[in-house]
Amino acid sequence: MPTATARHILVENEQQCQDLKQQIDNGADFGKIAEQYSQCPSSRSGGDLGSFSKGMMVPEFDKVVFSEELHKVHGPVKTQFGYHLLEITSRQD
Repeated sequence: MPTATARHILVENEQQCQDLKQQIDNGADFGKIAEQYSQCPSSRSGGDLGSFSKGMMVPEFDKVVFSEELHKVHGPVKTQFGYHLLEITSRQD
């Protein structure tokens, strides 16, 4: 079963998500942005979600994590929880 590790930032609206992505693209540290802005409890660890298998996260999340490029910030990704920026840190098939 495929597994991955990723970190994310969860915010309420798409505009804030875009603004944070721009800051990261301009050199801001993903982990520090997650600690400061993410509404997920994972914010305390820089947005780190640890290791998880395909199907453990919501479908919109899985779609990105198990198909997109590693070590790149993806998003905004809209889920029932809000808007996410995702960085896939590893993946095994």
